[in-house]
Amino acid sequence: MDALAPTTVRLRNAWRSSHPWIFQKLVEKPAVRPKPGSIVDVVGVEGDWIGRGFYNGHSRIAVRILETDPQIAVDQAWFARKIGEAVRLRREFLQLDQVSDAWRVVHSEGDGLSGLVVDRYADLLVVEFFSAGMYRHREWIYEALREHFPGCRFHAFADEHVQKQESFDFRGTEPAKPAVITEHGIKFRADPAGAHKTGFFADQRDNREWLSHLCEGRRVLDLCCNTGGFAVYAAARGASEVVGIDIDNDVIEIAKGNAKLNNVRPRFVQADIFPWLRDASNNGERFDVVILDPAKMTRDREQVIPALKKYLDMNKLALGVVKPGGLFATFSCTGLVSEEQFLDMLRRAAFYAGRTVQVLKISGAGPDHPFLANVHESRYLKAVFCRVLD
Repeated sequence: MDALAPTTVRLRNAWRSSHPWIFQKLVEKPAVRPKPGSIVDVVGVEGDWIGRGFYNGHSRIAVRILETDPQIAVDQAWFARKIGEAVRLRREFLQLDQVSDAWRVVHSEGDGLSGLVVDRYADLLVVEFFSAGMYRHREWIYEALREHFPGCRFHAFADEHVQKQESFDFRGTEPAKPAVITEHGIKFRADPAGAHKTGFFADQRDNREWLSHLCEGRRVLDLCCNTGGFAVYAAARGASEVVGIDIDNDVIEIAKGNAKLNNVRPRFVQADIFPWLRDASNNGERFDVVILDPAKMTRDREQVIPALKKYLDMNKLALGVVKPGGLFATFSCTGLVSEEQFLDMLRRAAFYAGRTVQVLKISGAGPDHPFLANVHESRYLKAVFCRVLD
């Protein structure tokens, strides 16, 4: 771990931002470059103290500020305190244990822990590292988490592109056995070693619950259904028919298993939604409720416009199979696409589809995914619920 006296790095230019990221071009290269993820003190051009955080000379983000009080050390006790604050927010303030045993424990910048995401699935904690600093201090993180989740199991990993950007090497922990979780009385299998990211998408919990109560007696189509979250909820809440479509056969199999856990029988189909929707529209298929929740389109700013074009194409096709007066729920988890851009895309999709969209509700991820007002990067999920008219 890091020495008690952190290395000092100096900024090239005046710094007036409260954002925790300081990019490489703004930082003078230290004479002796600390290892990626080392804790450093940051001072301004005039030597004024800016903050304390992770340094990485290999990353586009040179410094991730963690602490702005010069009297507070970023040490094991600091990690324990920050993780404790995050857990108390979920348990004591949000009272999430009354709703589910699956929730986000730590949401990176939103909880002042830049580069760390922790999801809880019953006794299984899935830890994802987005920065070399969090990976470097992983034992402190595990120990702090054990204090709040005694007897928990860990599944830890970092995406390859993150490891390349942040210059660290982590093969991940041994694959953990799946956990069965419950939210709003509905069961799901969370499998972080399986076919999908951290095991389950707890960020949609409130959106699934809200929409499911509008599905009773209705015909429901869940596009890009992944492991069947919306589809299973709809079926459990009394939908007359539920069809789930996804191109990935592995997640379709998990979705079928989730349906069995709840004794419901949605029909899951492995297919590309583009030709499937064209055929459905040509055959006159119409649904009372249509859900469109595709995977992240891009993490590259230069690809935002092509991503919006994909959103436009799929939303236009999806709108074509909504019954007049029916409901359409459309989502984007691409953080680089703003809510304003997403709504503009939906406006254009409705125009090209010849439909009128009446927006009923706009939301995002659940409150266990907080974001700071000065750090919008943690706000990624856009959710728009509409009534569709001719």
